[in-house]
This record gives sequence, C-alpha cells and structure tokens, in this order.
Amino acid sequence: MKKIISAALALTLALSLAGCAGAGNQAAKGDSDKAYVQDKGTLVVGITEFEPMDYTDASGEWIGFDADLAKAFAESLGVKVEFQIIDWDNKISELEGKTIDVVWNGMTLTDDVKAAMECSNPYFNNAQVVIVPADKAADYQTVDSVKELQFAVENGSAGMEQVEALGADYTPVQDQATALLEVSSGTADAAVIDYLMAAATVGEGTSYAGLTYTVELNSEEYGVGFRKGSDLAGALNDFFQTAYEDGTMQQIADTYGIGDKLVEQK
Repeated sequence: MKKIISAALALTLALSLAGCAGAGNQAAKGDSDKAYVQDKGTLVVGITEFEPMDYTDASGEWIGFDADLAKAFAESLGVKVEFQIIDWDNKISELEGKTIDVVWNGMTLTDDVKAAMECSNPYFNNAQVVIVPADKAADYQTVDSVKELQFAVENGSAGMEQVEALGADYTPVQDQATALLEVSSGTADAAVIDYLMAAATVGEGTSYAGLTYTVELNSEEYGVGFRKGSDLAGALNDFFQTAYEDGTMQQIADTYGIGDKLVEQK
C-alpha cells in the first residue's frame, strides 16, 4: 500500500520548487512560512483518521493518498513529516497557533475554508453521501426521504453543513470514522461522509459490510490549507503540477483505488 518516492524524483521535485509563484501575502511581507518550516526541519500535518486519505497500517505508520503525498512534499522541502490528529472543528485555530503547519486530510474547499486559509489548487473531486444500513437503503434513495433521519456527522465538516442545509437533526462527533460507528451500532439512523471514504469503508468486503451509501448531497473539490498568506501554498501547487505530469499522483491514487477522481493539475 505504501508509495516510496525515489531519491531522483525527490530531487527533481525539490528543484521545481525553487522558483515558486504565487508566494502570497505572508511571503511578500518577508515572513516566509516555507522558510519557517525548513528552519525547524518538520512539516506538521493536521489530519483525522480518514481512509483512503490518512489512516494507519498494521505497523502504526500513517499511509493513504494524502499521507503519501505529504511525505513526498516534505521530502522535497528537505524536512521530515509529522502527522498530528486534530479536532476538525479547530483546524483553523491549530494553523494560526502553529501547532500544525498544514491541514491535509481530504478537506473540502468551501467558501469559509478559502476565506480562512491559504489553499492549494483543487486536487480531488468528491461528494458528501448519506450512509444508511444496507437493509434499509431502498427506503432512502432521495433527498426528501432522508430529511427525517437522525444523523451522526463529523463536527465542523462539509457533511455537517449538508445536514444543516437539509434541516435534519444530527449529533456532531469527532470524525467520520466515529460517524460510521454510530450508524453501525444503531445509535444514529444515518451519517454523511465523503464519497471517497464511503467507497473505501462501507459495503461488501469492508469493515462495514452492513452499511451502504445512497444519496449524493453535493459535489465538491478537495484542497490543502495553510496559514493565510503562506508561501507554502504556491510551493505545493508547483509540487502538484510536477507530480501530476510525471505520473506520481496518478500512481498513488491508483494504489488506493481512487484514480478516477483525481483533478488535472495545470
């Protein structure tokens, strides 16, 4: 499941970052976030457990599409990567307080996110989908049919925004994995999670074989978030373009079975 980036590729990616464009307001003021990360020698990545983007293997190592790309990006900067689980609802304060350097966890590019963070270009297509027990799925195939359900949703997530837009009752929980557990245990009627997570974790052959997804509530794009004005956003965009053009992004996405949702990087 792990993707190892060759030393030659890492060098190529590092060189491609030398002339980053779009450095942002912070760099323009002489306060480079990239230099800050390189000086301390670590890129601290804020995440939640979210298969197939960020999750642990049998040895406890963080893997997944986002985790593998974050490792490669950190290597291109000449620093080590450190993954830190955060409360998703506090992601912006974690960034501003410098307890993390980046939010990289299948984050939906909402208007609020883009206003509060310096965001990368979109790199994945996604949707918020309704999760219900498989034996009840036939009853919940339309938006109207799910409005009376009691939902479990990740606090501060795009899923929570969609449930609020429905006007449905919900209980906020720590992360999407917990939301699935609530439905599986019967303490919630339904959950709303990311399509990419649903495709990897519910249905036949998964940990939640008794659950399935039905209604898509929206369509959206993922991006990576840095502190407002951070020049790391421009550096990551250059990294994305190089990794897309040489096939690295596609290869990692295919490793996790999500290659069809990758956004072209130009």
